[in-house]
Order: sequence, then structure tokens, then C-alpha cells
Amino acid sequence: MKTIVVLGSTGSIGVSTLEVAAAFPDALRVVGLGARRNIGMLREQIERFRPRMVAVSDESRARELRDRVGDTVEVISGEEGIATLARMKEADAVVSAIVGAVGLVPTLEAIRAGKQVALANKEVLVCGGEIIMREAAAQGVEIMPVDSEHSALHQCLRAGARGEVKRLILTASGGPFLDRSLEEMARATPEDALKHPRWEMGKKVSIDSATMMNKALEMIEARWLFGIDPGKIDVLVHPESVVHSLVEFEDGSVIAQMSPADMRIPIQYALLYPRRIAGRWGSLGMDDLRALHFEKPDPVRFPVLELARRAMKAGGTLPAVLNAANEVAVERFLAGEIPFTRIPTLTGEVMQKHTSVDRPSLEEVLRADGWARREAKGAA
Repeated sequence: MKTIVVLGSTGSIGVSTLEVAAAFPDALRVVGLGARRNIGMLREQIERFRPRMVAVSDESRARELRDRVGDTVEVISGEEGIATLARMKEADAVVSAIVGAVGLVPTLEAIRAGKQVALANKEVLVCGGEIIMREAAAQGVEIMPVDSEHSALHQCLRAGARGEVKRLILTASGGPFLDRSLEEMARATPEDALKHPRWEMGKKVSIDSATMMNKALEMIEARWLFGIDPGKIDVLVHPESVVHSLVEFEDGSVIAQMSPADMRIPIQYALLYPRRIAGRWGSLGMDDLRALHFEKPDPVRFPVLELARRAMKAGGTLPAVLNAANEVAVERFLAGEIPFTRIPTLTGEVMQKHTSVDRPSLEEVLRADGWARREAKGAA
């Protein structure tokens, strides 16, 4: 029996994680739940899973939840409450599914407390990868990826030694603008950019898919998760989204991981690793596959991939600046302040202004994040 804390339990990954826990009651037990402010859903989760502790970062919503649940569960609040939950004594593992850079501190707290971490928040490693991996090594903590692409890489890498790896290849769906011209992309509205051809996702993730910033961030995440030289990380567009990632080895072998596009599969893998237990999520149906297509992304229409390579090469605080500037640029596009094609150029301009700090502390990372947000908000 593994006891787990789910940070971001009311988000899509958190909800899927709880579905996995419910499917394997003899293997997984939920002891803690954390959310920002959705106490309606959190209350339902409390009734179903009976955790020992919950944390709500919004103080007023935490007070409201206490009034509703009484003394049936301990309710703590604020950012310190989330951090306290992350280092909860009764937990074996922490699922880090809080969206954005705010997940950095609680993830670090979980590692320092010696918890296994199932990481679903790519911004944690984009912003603080050097700090996170250094602390994980010092504490002997294993970080298991939850993102489907990095889960696929983890599985493929079991086929050979790290020194035998030639390339890690992340696959991208291509998003809504895969076949659009640069001129069409420049005229795109938020409604156009949010129309993903395959999935319904949150607004930020959907826009990142449209610019391919999601792949840019995943490149940086893969660099830290697997200790791979940045020059060995590539992206291929794969519209069918059946192959989640590939690893090419020095002998010419290419290992691919394929599965249905269901986040519960990589979540189950992360939480039950190294065991593989019969899931409840269906199978791929290989006999129904007719063709799989792969192509290189166009660097002119999707320049954010080169921004990621620049950030990885420079290291230090530059990846945190990339992430923060992009978050603000996406917000400004959705608000109608800037055109779609301004998202990568604005992000690149903020990166150009930044003097990166090598081997940064947590405080320096957070300071760079704040600086980048202010610069991106003030840019024309």
C-alpha cells in the first residue's frame, strides 16, 4: 500500500489521479489533498477518499471549507499550508499537479521531506530543474514523470543504458495551426487558437500547444529529468498522437512507446512503478491503425523551439524567464492585447534582456520569474 498526497487535486491531472487511486484501492491510499479554491469539488473528494489533511491556498475559501466539513478532516491554508501538505509525514509519495511556477516550492518541500514525487507540472523543472534534481539526488528521491511524453521516454529508456542514447524524440500533435501559413497565424483569434484538433484542454495549455511552447517546455523538462545533453533532444510532429515519444540508441535502434491518449495510463505507471498491473483504461487496438506520420516542425512558424534550445544552452535563470514571459504573453493574447505571432517574439525579447544567473538559488529563480513577468507586461 502506497499513501499519496495529491497537490492540485481539483485540476484535470488531479482528478485523473484520484480515478487511478480509486481503481487500485489495495495499492494506493489518498491521505492528503491540495487545491487552490475549488472547495465544491474538494468537498466531494473529501467525502469519497477520506484524507487526513487538506490544504486550500485561498485563505477565505479554506475558512468556508472548514465550516462545511467541521472536524472530519484537518484543513490548513495558504501557500505554507500547501507546503506543509507536501511534506506530510504519513505520505509516501506526492503527486505535484499544481499548474504553473507556483508548484516549485511545494515540490521542493516534498523532495526535502524524502517523498517520492510524481511530477505533472513541467514548469517546476523548467524554472528550477537544476535545484530540483540536485536536491533529489541529495535526498535519494526518485522523480517519476506524469506527462505522457516524459512517461514514454522513461519507459523507452529502460531498453538501454543512458550512455547508449543518441536522441530523445518528443512528439507533438501540431495543434490547430499545423497547416496554417504565418500570415493566417498572425490573424488568428483566441477562439481559433483554442480549437485543438484532438483534445479539450485549459486555455493556457491550448495556446501553448498552438505555439508549440508546450514542446519547448517539455524539451527543457526532459533535459533535467533524464540528464541528457540538450543537443540530443528533438521534436517531431505526429498528428495521430499514438506514439507519445521515442528514444534512438547509438546502434540505430529506435524504441517507441504507444498507448491510448489517456492520462490515467502514465499516472498509473508513475504511481505503481516498477509494477505493471492490468489497467481499466482500454487498449490501443493496433489492428485499427492504418498509418503513422512524422515530420519536422517548421522553425519559422514555430520559433519557440529555438527559444528553448537557447534557454537550455544558457541554463541558469534563463529557462525561468522563458516560462514567465510566455505565461504573460499568453495572457495578453487571450485578452486581445497582442496578436498570436507576438507571443514568441515578446518572449524572445524578454529573454534577450535578461542576464542569466548561473547555479541560481531558489530566491534567484523566483526573482528572475518576477522580473520577466513585469517586463512582459510592460512590453509594447
